[in-house]
Amino acid sequence: MVQAGGVGLLGLSLPDLLLSDSLDANRGQSQKSCIFIFQYGGLSQLDSWDMKPEGPVEIRGPYRSIATATPGFRVCELMPNLARLSSEYAVIRSQSHKQSAHPQANQMLLAGSSQPARDSPSFGAIVTRLRPTKANVPPHVWLQKFGGGAMPPESAYTTGGHLGMRFAPMVIGERYDDNPANPDFRVRSFDVAEDTSVARLTGRRDLLGRLQNSRAYLGDTAIGKSTSIYQDQSFGLLMGNEARRAFDVQREPDALRDRYGRNPLGQNLLLARRLVEAGVRLVNVVAWTGLAPNEKFTSVETWDMHGNAGIGIFDDGWNGLGWALPRADQAVATLLEDLKDRGLLDSTLVVLVGEFGRTPRISRGAKAIGRDHWPNCYSSMIAGAGIRGGAVYGESDEHAAYVKSNPVSPEDFNATLFRALGIDPASRLSPDGFTQPASQGRPIDALF
Repeated sequence: MVQAGGVGLLGLSLPDLLLSDSLDANRGQSQKSCIFIFQYGGLSQLDSWDMKPEGPVEIRGPYRSIATATPGFRVCELMPNLARLSSEYAVIRSQSHKQSAHPQANQMLLAGSSQPARDSPSFGAIVTRLRPTKANVPPHVWLQKFGGGAMPPESAYTTGGHLGMRFAPMVIGERYDDNPANPDFRVRSFDVAEDTSVARLTGRRDLLGRLQNSRAYLGDTAIGKSTSIYQDQSFGLLMGNEARRAFDVQREPDALRDRYGRNPLGQNLLLARRLVEAGVRLVNVVAWTGLAPNEKFTSVETWDMHGNAGIGIFDDGWNGLGWALPRADQAVATLLEDLKDRGLLDSTLVVLVGEFGRTPRISRGAKAIGRDHWPNCYSSMIAGAGIRGGAVYGESDEHAAYVKSNPVSPEDFNATLFRALGIDPASRLSPDGFTQPASQGRPIDALF
């Protein structure tokens, strides 16, 4: 009916019009990017951002709290670099939900929803849908793939959900050692097949262009436009040098690589900074901090510290805070300083969060002591892109077990990140183009 009324003569359907209106609402905003760091497995809030030094020994753990640059705000002694930089970020101590299983909790974090649908797009897919990049680089990159029993369904993050594959991330790091900390690391995604010359690839593109201009192909203008843009971007990536240069961490000085840390997380965060600088809109990084000397690989689930892997939560092995937390502290603090030095922190949102926290009471796992899954109260850190530094939002009870004030749901956290990126959480994103909003949550005003 709408097309018969004349709108179709302009090449627009009702979803096109409403989608255009949604995009107009987001225009005029500065083009911001995001580096989203997953502490995959669930960081213990009690041993990092929300310590309870007055609690009983079976709750407080062995680490001391230290002062930060923000009066009254204290963090774990294993985080001295982030303590020094507290004026650059905010901490939320009151995140909460009800799902204690890794796959489902990770899917909730990815989608920013307490009840994500099977085809819910991830936060990264939504950002790149509403904030496409004009640079000749992939708009959405995922560094270090999830792995092990804690991972969500691959459809939750390696596709674009109902938005389509155009908004799926470029995944780097299928294996645990496929990262820039490995001297043999090389991104092969831009390689053209050996039997395909540049001239042959150009000929294929010209032929495709003539087919797309045919009457039959132009019958569906929405599909035609979307596919044409996607193919143009793909051709540009294969033929250009910008993306190849952005992924080449070897171009960075050795001194800076050392500052980040020569481990998977440190080098992936350095790569993430290079990608954002080149115009990538969203970089997801799994916070896999690597192996301690003489260890054999088990999993990239660094922060799932039950004690089941034979390493206690307070030990120095790959699955212990003594190993992982200092390396995360070094890498994330260096990222914040590096972004600020380059004038990028105001336009780059940095997120550090896991799918939930850990139990207040220390328990014995299969082989060593640990803390189990705990979604009722946990912490996160966010920085840059207009976030108020030195802020601590929300409060837990005396054992960091339950939220005492200002609870933050997955939806509210998601909406807060959208707002930081200049995206209206009410932007329309459903398959029909005009019903479901990007987020059902409410941004946390106090963090801006």
